Amino acid sequence: MSDAADLQSVPGPVFFDRSELNLILRVYGRMVAAAEWRDYAMVGHKDVAEFAVFRRSGDAPLYRIEKRPALRLRQGQWAVVGEGGQVLRRGRDLAQVLRLFDSRKFSIVE
Repeated sequence: MSDAADLQSVPGPVFFDRSELNLILRVYGRMVAAAEWRDYAMVGHKDVAEFAVFRRSGDAPLYRIEKRPALRLRQGQWAVVGEGGQVLRRGRDLAQVLRLFDSRKFSIVE
């Protein structure tokens, strides 16, 4: 099956369901409490939903959590993309992909 056919079979716009948002917001809340993240933005496009997190509201996003249903049968529909656009983790299970933030050693500097 071609990529174009896969994209046409996915009804748009793509967005997060409640259970997915709960997982994402749990990580976001933990990082806000650690003073690492301060703002977020969500957007749903025809083929991708993004949850972007920011250190400050005027900055470029530190991370983007992306949902691309067209990739669910290949490398997985979930990805965490870093500040430079590199894919830091990709997979089929959102909870597993979000564990990337558990492995990071964030510390509060006083």
